[in-house]
Amino acid sequence: MSGQFEATVDVDRPVDEVFAYLADGRNDPQFSPRVLRIDRIPEGPTAVGTVFRSTVKDAGMKTARVFRVTAVEPPRTLRWAEESKNLVTASRGGYDLEPLPSGGTRVRIHNVLEGHGIGKFLVGLALAAARKDAPDFGRRIKAAVEAAIPAP
Repeated sequence: MSGQFEATVDVDRPVDEVFAYLADGRNDPQFSPRVLRIDRIPEGPTAVGTVFRSTVKDAGMKTARVFRVTAVEPPRTLRWAEESKNLVTASRGGYDLEPLPSGGTRVRIHNVLEGHGIGKFLVGLALAAARKDAPDFGRRIKAAVEAAIPAP
């Protein structure tokens, strides 16, 4: 079983700057409390093939996660796929950014969660939790981006 969750939020910062912030996955702990640590391999700008290795805490358990960037189209599109072998993974996901007439940016994050082994029985719970948190997740992204990028 698999399923998707998503969140959309308007950020009061220019699309180029929002894209640069979100493309650097090392910023994820600023808006995702489950991310305890994250590294980018190789160093340098995020590109197709860039890998982000993280340690996350879900349901009280720490797990290692590996995501590979599969598409980068600045300033609008970023896609990734999880390569980890955990019970529940984000098999694919991404950000879609749209410039707004106000000079801000509409950000849509989406992930497809997939269960593996016994995780096939758990993915429904993970998906329900992710969907419930999605609006707050969007608000955390907005707050983190706006705090990190000075207002024009």
